[in-house]
Amino acid sequence: RAQGGLEMIVSDFQCYQNNVQHHTEEISFQRLIVRRGQNFSIILYFKNRGFMLDMDKIIFITETGPKPDLSMGTRAIFSIAGSNLKSPWIALIKSNGANFLEVSLCAPPMAAIGHYVLKVHIESFQGPVLAYQLGEFILLFNPWCPADEVYLESEPQRQEYVMNDHGFIYQGNKNWIRPCPWNYGQFEENIINICLKLLDKSLNSQVDPAMDCALRGSSVYISRVVSAMINSNDDNGVLNGKWSEGFDDGTSPSEWNGSVAILKKWYATGGQPVKYGQCWVFAAVMCTVMRCLGIPTRVITNFDSGHDTDGNLIIDEYFDNTGRILENKKKDTVWNFHVWNECWMSRKDLPPGYGGWQLLDATPQETSNGVYCCGPASVRAIKEGEVELKYDTAFAFSMVNADCVSWLVYGGKEQKLHRYTNSVGNFISTKSIQSDDRDDITENYKYQEGSPMERERYMKALQKLQPRGYPEHPRASSQPAGPLSTRGGGPLGHNSPTPPQAVSLKLKLTQPAYLGLDINFVLQTFNLAPQFKALKVNLSAQSMLHDGSPLNVFWQDTAFITLMPSEAKTLPCIIPYSQYSEFLSPDKQIRISALGEEKNSSERFLIDKIITLELPSIVINVLGEAIVGQLLTMQVIFQNPLWEEVGDCVLTVEGSGLFKKQYKIIIGILKPQSKASVTIKTVPFKSGQRQIQANLKSDRFKDIKGYRNVNVSPGL
Repeated sequence: RAQGGLEMIVSDFQCYQNNVQHHTEEISFQRLIVRRGQNFSIILYFKNRGFMLDMDKIIFITETGPKPDLSMGTRAIFSIAGSNLKSPWIALIKSNGANFLEVSLCAPPMAAIGHYVLKVHIESFQGPVLAYQLGEFILLFNPWCPADEVYLESEPQRQEYVMNDHGFIYQGNKNWIRPCPWNYGQFEENIINICLKLLDKSLNSQVDPAMDCALRGSSVYISRVVSAMINSNDDNGVLNGKWSEGFDDGTSPSEWNGSVAILKKWYATGGQPVKYGQCWVFAAVMCTVMRCLGIPTRVITNFDSGHDTDGNLIIDEYFDNTGRILENKKKDTVWNFHVWNECWMSRKDLPPGYGGWQLLDATPQETSNGVYCCGPASVRAIKEGEVELKYDTAFAFSMVNADCVSWLVYGGKEQKLHRYTNSVGNFISTKSIQSDDRDDITENYKYQEGSPMERERYMKALQKLQPRGYPEHPRASSQPAGPLSTRGGGPLGHNSPTPPQAVSLKLKLTQPAYLGLDINFVLQTFNLAPQFKALKVNLSAQSMLHDGSPLNVFWQDTAFITLMPSEAKTLPCIIPYSQYSEFLSPDKQIRISALGEEKNSSERFLIDKIITLELPSIVINVLGEAIVGQLLTMQVIFQNPLWEEVGDCVLTVEGSGLFKKQYKIIIGILKPQSKASVTIKTVPFKSGQRQIQANLKSDRFKDIKGYRNVNVSPGL
């Protein structure tokens, strides 16, 4: 029998093998990053002899947070299986050699995620108790573990919603849906540290850091903390939001290509909010953080998204007698599109059946328990009208299924024009699994518009909200005072159907609407009645922000039209570029409206069209094969779409696994309608499917974008 105590020389965390098995090798090979509920192996090397089960006792200790505590679950003490130490952490002997011991360790599937310290105490029959600090590791959520609350059964879904570091965010309007490429970059250098620092900077951590760390085993808790920390309304969160014009003291939201530059800037400045973000930027950065932490996450776009400020499931919109949309006294708006996240998790805090995809919204719209965050709200609960379930399900329901009531403000009075039940929540979109296609997931959020099931769920939600003291909903008894179309828009033109009426009005573009060109459209009128009709039609155009906020009216016209029974007439209209160019919002959205009224009648007809002006795409050509560690050349081709010179042109290119950081090139001046190209060289450092994202900004536009998918082969 060997004599003397067992002394350890060194330990080996086997980072490469463990990280590959735990799907964290994209983050690092140099440090141990593992997932809860799954074994990982370490090797202990001894000085004088090997481990003897009947003589030696090895006790492991894991600690996380500022005040590790057994009762809070932030400290664990456990030994080789068979000991009398009771702990949810597990240690098993994997291999016992002459002077080494390989041990398999496993964190419980509900353990708090974050930075851990691993210690070991060795007790021998003949010798002192020796204590060693073996090192540090990071523990993450595990969607591969069936016992973890974020478990996702489908491997293709895990690859898309956890491992994919790029994707698309859908913008535009419901009839012109544009995919915007985005670099999530959740596995890029230092992003894991930034994500964990973000948790440490939260309000909860500042108030009670020990309790905050203890609660980090809950995906519901983590998602609410991250939702609050992505915006800076209550804290030094990642992004300052700004929806008005003027971004000279920061970066316009439309300029960003990805999350990495934003998170690194926030971290480098000691947690000072980055200027600026809007809904898609908030959602994209949250997607990066959640995927990095191991929670399956996707980015969702809702077209014609309701923002109901008083919780009565009605969006009120006000118009003047020219058809111009007015500032809303209640601040109710219909966003042309709004972007949020869905995260996958079980919901033990809800009745059975409400786990799965959960809505989370980091855009600071309304407070939740006094903090600007939203969710997690069960997507199934939203569809079923179970608006009392946690968290913020009533607000989420209103974003996809509120009613719209339009009011005419004239002579100091308000006249209700119409109530629409189907104008909010259209073409709810997300990127397809392992494809560049768009998935329409509207049916996940609501039953088919106008169906008995959808109406029933709406009334259920309304009845649940009224006892809270929200305003009574007059829907069941009210009748429209006059016809009004639902919202529309797109570069090819769209008008939603109006209710049956004596005169039909329609706005239609006669050619696609491109930035830099005149906007050509027609007003089509048709008399459906057997009587003569004399109409006065007020036409107007105004810029809009994508959140529904109206800007200045820059074009107006009035037409007097007479129609014989069953007669149709077409009025051509043109809005010159010179007239709208100085008034255009960064979102490049214009609302054209026509308010018609019959002679000797109080009946009015209001139609509108939202147009999103198109820009040419950047073209990226990859020259040669992409191989890890070998020089890759690419050509980036772009164009000034305007018939005027633009200055301050900057091209930004990035791509996870391809560029270590954003690649910026000062272009300077581009002459009218001129094309230009630059050649860029880089050395890929990660294999697999990658994406290059590019953006061109100038003093006249901010977001000419392009992308190129690249398959990078492993090096030798």
